[in-house]
Amino acid sequence: MGGFVTPAALLGCDDRTLAKRGPERRPHGPLRQPVHGNRRAAGQTGRVGRRSSERMHRNHCQQNICPMTSSPHPRMAWIDAELARLDEAHLRRRLLTRTGPQQAEVILAGDDVVSFASNDYLGLAADRRLVLAAAEAATNEGWGAGASPLVTGRGEAHTRLESQLAAFEGSEAALLFPTGFAANQGTIAALVGPGDAVFSDAQNHASIIDGCRVSRAETHIYPHADVDALAAMLERRTGVRRRLIVTDGLFSMDGNLAPLPQLVALADRYDAMLMVDEAHATGVLGRNGRGACEHFGLDECVDVRVGTLSKALGSMGGFVCGSQALVDWLTNRARTYVFSTSMPAPLAAAAARAVEIVRNEPERRRRALQSAAKVRDALTAQGWDVGPSESQIIPVIVGPSHAALALSARLREAGLWIPAIRPPSVPPHTARLRIGISSGHSDEMINRCIDTMDRLRTAAR
Repeated sequence: MGGFVTPAALLGCDDRTLAKRGPERRPHGPLRQPVHGNRRAAGQTGRVGRRSSERMHRNHCQQNICPMTSSPHPRMAWIDAELARLDEAHLRRRLLTRTGPQQAEVILAGDDVVSFASNDYLGLAADRRLVLAAAEAATNEGWGAGASPLVTGRGEAHTRLESQLAAFEGSEAALLFPTGFAANQGTIAALVGPGDAVFSDAQNHASIIDGCRVSRAETHIYPHADVDALAAMLERRTGVRRRLIVTDGLFSMDGNLAPLPQLVALADRYDAMLMVDEAHATGVLGRNGRGACEHFGLDECVDVRVGTLSKALGSMGGFVCGSQALVDWLTNRARTYVFSTSMPAPLAAAAARAVEIVRNEPERRRRALQSAAKVRDALTAQGWDVGPSESQIIPVIVGPSHAALALSARLREAGLWIPAIRPPSVPPHTARLRIGISSGHSDEMINRCIDTMDRLRTAAR
């Protein structure tokens, strides 16, 4: 009975304050008052106290104090006004439903389209080998992990995947996180805090931005890929406990690579830790598909490498690779790891199978990059602005949000799904289409994209 809540506690006051208010009214009469001198007076355990508590709670629900039974409250009306402002600025997002598996051809909101929208760069999201690996793990280990990894949530599938990722990345150890977002946010906040300084590229992913905020370290934003500006910041900011440089390896909206050789040199010169998010590069770039660090031959020069299982690897989750000491520290201090339930074992098993495919089928990443080069060269020749892209991600920068939406709608009418990307995902006045090339795109699909963009460009002249 020790968990009994008194009527006074329900109202956020003590018993004497409640007594001064007088009897609470119900629709059909007053509540029964406590019987003074009786051990079952209000505020004590017993049947009368419980019933009084329940009646009082129902009464306040009927007075719209309890949101579970009330109509929409006026204090939430601001949402409608803010949504209307998003509509006016052409910035409101709306959900679409895909029918069937994630692949190059999908049914989107009832329309058959060729999709250039996903991050399934190697065409593994619907690969039957991943499906079978997940099914086997579900049979052997069940679905839900049921707890955080430090309790009982870390199963054999997770352990095997971490070992496999460490071997694949050429690092001492690896640690799984429930999402790539959680990996970035938790890692940054574990590495730096008050009294430290973090230096972040202006075009870094939202998970890095939020990680910097949560860490409460001094955050210095350097202009996109501007190593001279970063050097000046590092030169000025001395006297802190620790310094961290953090960057995307491959930027998700421009498709360009971070200047990693220069960043490694700056990290060495100023004794700063270097963290690289390989989310969009894992599986695609580098001789073995390790990402941008391998692309530059800098695998062993970067202190912290973050990856995701949800893009080229076709599964779900994130991971961090580095020294055993780093992984031990994150195991104890990364809050998004410590306080999150582990990913389901079938996701880990599917990701492990995907890593094997990346190792054994390098033609997938070669095809994706060759197709991307073909599209990028063709669109440039047609007069489109494809920005600094040098990867499987190709932006078509148009400027105003309404223009990007209109162009995306024209493409959808032609049977191609290439979504409009607008602020805050990209800087103001740089709304764009984002074309994601996959090894699953056939030559016919690639040519269709090029020809359709050409027709739309000609019509716009």
